[in-house]
Amino acid sequence: MTETGTDPLHTAAIPNAPDAPGSRPDPDPDRASPPHPGRTLALTSAATAVALMTYTAPMVTLPETAADLHTPLSAQAWLLNGTPLGLAALLLVAGSLADDYGRRRIFVSGTLALGVTTVLGAFASTTWLFTLARIAQGAASAALLASSLGLLVHAFPTPAGRLRATGVWGAFVSGGIAVGPLLVGAIPDWRMSYGVLGAAALVVAGLGARALSESRSPRAGRPDLAGALTFGPALVALVAALTLGRDGWLRAPVGLLLAATVLLVGLFVLLERRAATPMIDLSLLRSPRFLASSAGGLFTGLAVIGLFSFLPTVLQRALGMSPMETALLSLLWAGLAFAVALQARRLAHRVSPRHQLAVGFALHAVGVLTMLGAVGAGSWVRLLPGLAVAGVGSGLLNAALPLLAVESVPAARAAMGSGAQQTFRYIGSCAGVALTIAIATSASGPGAGVDVALWVSAGLAVAAGVLVGALRERH
Repeated sequence: MTETGTDPLHTAAIPNAPDAPGSRPDPDPDRASPPHPGRTLALTSAATAVALMTYTAPMVTLPETAADLHTPLSAQAWLLNGTPLGLAALLLVAGSLADDYGRRRIFVSGTLALGVTTVLGAFASTTWLFTLARIAQGAASAALLASSLGLLVHAFPTPAGRLRATGVWGAFVSGGIAVGPLLVGAIPDWRMSYGVLGAAALVVAGLGARALSESRSPRAGRPDLAGALTFGPALVALVAALTLGRDGWLRAPVGLLLAATVLLVGLFVLLERRAATPMIDLSLLRSPRFLASSAGGLFTGLAVIGLFSFLPTVLQRALGMSPMETALLSLLWAGLAFAVALQARRLAHRVSPRHQLAVGFALHAVGVLTMLGAVGAGSWVRLLPGLAVAGVGSGLLNAALPLLAVESVPAARAAMGSGAQQTFRYIGSCAGVALTIAIATSASGPGAGVDVALWVSAGLAVAAGVLVGALRERH
């Protein structure tokens, strides 16, 4: 079997077929209504953009937010890592629940919860209250992001339709990253910006409840709640350990969290092997496509998100740039990523998603290496070529990852496949943010620290490109 071929694993399932084997009676009358592809694409893309705007909000307001909340430097990683912690902990769980309980139900619930928790974040008065609000935002974002691709696969059952839909959805990931810092930088108060983003999420939730059609997996059996109750806490422990580890990996809390992670993951594997309807089919770990999707997500978080999450803060502190100025500079990278992701579907017939990932990682490495020395020289102009090249690479990554995620699993489990790939993405993000902050703040000067962080990011990207390029489909 080649990468461009088809097989029963990737044949689109028909969730609404009344006599599908193992299907369950569905009392929800909405499930009988056919999906509207245009509305589904518009609403899932809009919700994804709002989720990513919320995710990126602290990137340009970190100095102001830390000062307002009296957050010490050692705890500032939590201001950035709260949302990815919630995302990493619940993405796979949310994807599995969306397939079993209803993708529209999980999508609308997640978008509504994102609006509420984002507004609550605007009223946080301490570092820990703000971090808890950010973790809740991440959990809500997990529900809407994982279910989005499941809704799209249901609305676009043909390969050509999925290619277009996932390309647009991936572009709006970049679009949210591009517009978020710009919007937050334009609003004079960081608390007000959270209120605006929360209101936008509530509007999308209301529209989604009215316009989307319900769908779910036809498999029989109950959702794997035991797996969810072990996998979620395992990832919370892992992300907490990665965030605390920047202050010393040999401390007792870090060791206990890592031990808890190992024990909970081991218990999760045992439960999944015995479950009638497991949250994730462990046999997928033998699939090169699934491994490429997971590795691509992990290294995107480590190499790309980790670096660009903290870079705006470095530019504000080292070069004296304002939040709006750093947002405009980031717009070059994220804006190009949006444009490239939107057009990347034109490459699909010539370049496989796996090779798009490899090229995207290579371009990221080249881009960040051209930025060496810019911060030390006090010149933001020297960052421009590297931001442009890295932006093109990020666009290829954001276009290839969602397509590979839904192609690597049966169509009826598309939300689970999306959740798995994005889980690895945000685990990598948490580790990447903690690593970048540790490196950038440990050197004798900000320029030297940033240069080391750039080298590390480039090295991780090269390793990722080699890895995903080597994961060939078995013939």
